[in-house]
Amino acid sequence: MSLWRFYIILKTLLTYGLDDLIPERFQRWYFKLARLSAFWLYNRHADKPVEVRLRLALQSLGPVFVKFGQMLSTRRDLLPAEFADELKLLQDQVSPFDGEQAKKLIEKAWKIDSLDDYLAHFEIEPLASASIAQVHAAQLHEDSPFAHTDIVIKVIRPGIAETMRADVELMKTMASILAKILPDGRRLRPVEVVKEYEKTLFDELDLMREAANSIQLKRNFADSKQLYVPAVYSDLCRNNVMVMERIYGIPVGDIAALKAQGTNMQLLAERGVEIFFTQVFRDSFFHADMHPGNIFVSREHPEDPMYIGIDCGIVGTLNKDDKRYLADNFIAFFNRDYRKVAELHVDSGWVPRDTNVEDFEFAIRTVCEPIFEKPLAEISFGNVLLNLFNTARRFQMEVQPQLVLLQKTLLYIEGLGRQLYPQLDLWKTAKPFLENWVKQQVGVGAIIRSVKENAPYWGEKLPEIPDLVYDALHSHRELQHQQSLLIEALQERNHKPSVVPQIGHVAAISAVLVYCFKDELWLSAALLLVAIVCWLGSHSKK
Repeated sequence: MSLWRFYIILKTLLTYGLDDLIPERFQRWYFKLARLSAFWLYNRHADKPVEVRLRLALQSLGPVFVKFGQMLSTRRDLLPAEFADELKLLQDQVSPFDGEQAKKLIEKAWKIDSLDDYLAHFEIEPLASASIAQVHAAQLHEDSPFAHTDIVIKVIRPGIAETMRADVELMKTMASILAKILPDGRRLRPVEVVKEYEKTLFDELDLMREAANSIQLKRNFADSKQLYVPAVYSDLCRNNVMVMERIYGIPVGDIAALKAQGTNMQLLAERGVEIFFTQVFRDSFFHADMHPGNIFVSREHPEDPMYIGIDCGIVGTLNKDDKRYLADNFIAFFNRDYRKVAELHVDSGWVPRDTNVEDFEFAIRTVCEPIFEKPLAEISFGNVLLNLFNTARRFQMEVQPQLVLLQKTLLYIEGLGRQLYPQLDLWKTAKPFLENWVKQQVGVGAIIRSVKENAPYWGEKLPEIPDLVYDALHSHRELQHQQSLLIEALQERNHKPSVVPQIGHVAAISAVLVYCFKDELWLSAALLLVAIVCWLGSHSKK
């Protein structure tokens, strides 16, 4: 099966002419011979640009490769812009599997004989179908203990895990080969990219993880007027089945429907930005797959619009240091303080400590000053971040996975915001939020909050402090006493006279005299041996 799949992949790559991606200087005689031996697999799409051929090849290879292409489209730090733009066109649209089979999978997961035990109605035809799972609408019984009766059930495709594992293993093999033959193999790190993709892909297979992410995000935005996350019925969730409240919002990409109901488009766009920065800087937990297919707008109160977010399979997190450095970077960019940006990258460890700050500052200024010549409303915040990462890459900046997710999400949010309200000034919307957040992290208020947060811990440890102080002082005194004894012993040993070296000297002189005047070779050798033993003994004692 693996060999046949490998042949299918190889056939697809060659018939789309993707061997053109290998530079001519790396196409050695044995490579050309192997390529000629597969003469029947000729390039059937020579009239198309290579980036288009790459997209078409991934589409034809199936859902695993489609999702890989989607992930690569966000890695603008690794790919040329024309490739990233083309891969963005990949659509994760897959034919649904049989609804009856989905029904049996749910029954097996719930360990019941019939869905009628839980459901008043189950729609065989899926609402939506993607590469990893599909969604069915259903209704719970009226006497159900849950608050809502209308639900959706997400079911993992049967056999998809095995297919994914086989394809990912082949992708790893291909990545290892590419890492060796591509001129940029070390920088592009194809093996690491595939491993990152593997983790993301298999995380999405675990619907219990997605359910937990949804519950966390819903709790973070409880009572919020900006974002609503559908309720998850965790008692009915399994690793391959997820049950959640059904929502009836308008897809965010349906601009005509949003305008038809009188939605405040400017407020909607600005709230999208606020939601993103709230997730990143307040919660350190952000939805990292916020493409238009996962976002809806509530039909209620169009003058005060609310987003509805679904599909939390991929989330990102930032630690405290990353958040602080990122916020400081954004603010420094707002103020065109490139020296500060360079210093922050060095301080955070994102670039090597020995980086020349002046050179780095000049490189950032060279890239970013032309951008700031445009009106703020025309500047892409996501592209500025992208330019920053690309510039830092020239100074050996290691790719930070959490920042790649952040960049991807920011590009989604900004693109969506501009689509909803073309005049959106993301800089103007984001700057006050970031400045307020930074102010909250420093000063007296931040100290008071830190004390409050740590008070229970210190309250628990406070009774132990006297004993700990006494033990530390006692141990210190004992250590000082031991050091004094050791020093005295060494001094006594160094100053104590020793007769052994003198015996050695006398034996050596005697050996010479005996040999010169008595001509007794054996006695002279014996005395010399005694001398050597004495000298070695005294030296070893030192």
